[in-house]
Amino acid sequence: MIIYTAVSRESITTLTCPLPCLTGIPRMALSVGGRDCLRAGDTCSSDDTCSPRLRTLRQCVAGDGSVKLGPGARNQCENAMTALLSTPLHGCQCKRGMKKEKNCLSIYWSLHQSVLHGKIRISPKPFCRSLMSSFFLSESEVTTVNRCLDAAKACNIDETCQKLRTEYVSSCIQPSARSGPCNRAKCNKALRKFFDRVPPEYTNELLFCPCTDTACAERRRQTIVPSCSYEDKEKPNCLAQLRICKADYVCRSRWAQFQHDCQPSEQSASGCKQENYGQCLLAYTGLIGSTITPNYLDNSTSNVGPWCSCAASGNHREQCSDFLTFFHDNICLSNDKVIQTVAAGVSHTHTHTHTHTHTHTHTHTHTGIYLGLLYFF
Repeated sequence: MIIYTAVSRESITTLTCPLPCLTGIPRMALSVGGRDCLRAGDTCSSDDTCSPRLRTLRQCVAGDGSVKLGPGARNQCENAMTALLSTPLHGCQCKRGMKKEKNCLSIYWSLHQSVLHGKIRISPKPFCRSLMSSFFLSESEVTTVNRCLDAAKACNIDETCQKLRTEYVSSCIQPSARSGPCNRAKCNKALRKFFDRVPPEYTNELLFCPCTDTACAERRRQTIVPSCSYEDKEKPNCLAQLRICKADYVCRSRWAQFQHDCQPSEQSASGCKQENYGQCLLAYTGLIGSTITPNYLDNSTSNVGPWCSCAASGNHREQCSDFLTFFHDNICLSNDKVIQTVAAGVSHTHTHTHTHTHTHTHTHTHTGIYLGLLYFF
């Protein structure tokens, strides 16, 4: 994990993304074009030439394009996609956690996934990028302060962080008549809301703070309330979970972004192709609350991975192992790098005056107890 020098929010240049990359974070630039897919889709739909081509391409990616389009369907699909590459749809992206995220991503994947000649074409960057990952701290700051305790304090002081953290803990520990100990769907939804709306200088500090003892590591592991959001009686097959993920626009997009931002590379001096560990951590948190939610595997190491196994993978065991390796042995998520990264860092969080006031709300007793345990562990 890496380390960053604080930069004030005011000093961050407003870039070309028409929407902020994350709710609550200053507007950032898109690396390509800066076009929002929702707006690009509206523009296309109102154009007599673009609109029918988009409809054609959507039929192509639905899986039965040849049936709907009849003879010559493959050529129609290819021609439609080629034509759309010269429209505002090309290069458009979405904002993670935006109000109509799934609608936006459905437009994105219409252009970037097409079944042509038996191959699926995928662009790995569905989300606009955040520059909130360019902050560094000194090595001494990492080792001389209790970063995990400071992370909990900082979140409790910030109104948004405290409110959304309390919400997800409450959702994740509340028993459900239908689901048993908890309602996993409700828990995951609240987790996604927390990691999408709270700036990474808070969320990354909570998730990736460095620990030197097992008690601290266990508190860190419990951050996402794994008994509800992560663990189960048995571990499902990883490829089965990945298939479920890819069938959902949001999960598929976050997995694609994670693969892009956390891609290892032997040609890179750092071992990471993008050489941006903060962006990798942001992509990692985007997976939390999905069917392939990652977490710490135990409280004695910094190894992370989803709750699944490669048992019953049959002839696809190698493919399954590659999936797990992307988490377990990924240098971009290695302990010596990520512990230092913690995007936005303590320096940024604690050297700026908070404009929010901490509000005490009446919450479920068990929620307070759980948060208390995380705070004092």
